[in-house]
Amino acid sequence: MIEKRVLVPDRVRRPPGEGFSWVDRRFLHEYAARLSGDAVFLYLFLAAVSDQHGLSFYRDTTIAGRLRVREQAVVEAREELVTYDLVAYQPPLTQVLSLPTARLERKECHALRALFQTLNEPGDPP
Repeated sequence: MIEKRVLVPDRVRRPPGEGFSWVDRRFLHEYAARLSGDAVFLYLFLAAVSDQHGLSFYRDTTIAGRLRVREQAVVEAREELVTYDLVAYQPPLTQVLSLPTARLERKECHALRALFQTLNEPGDPP
């Protein structure tokens, strides 16, 4: 039997504060458009089959069969999810993580850009 252990204790997912879904809406708004279709599909599958800590131990061959994709597509999709810090993976365990903290708001980015532009105005010493 596989011993389950939380891979990233400070990123155990919790139901979102808003809405009524186990999948945080931020996933759709902030990540889904940047991910491949296979990565979105895998994320939703993992969210559906994981336990209360976000853990699952499905093998790649089983996931591929359930999702009707190639096993290599599962591997690549998982790598993509790990890259975006959405899941942690230590074979045979996968942990769906709480979403990373929100990035700077656009208005904050614009304010920073304006600040840097004023610092680099022509005529100012470098």
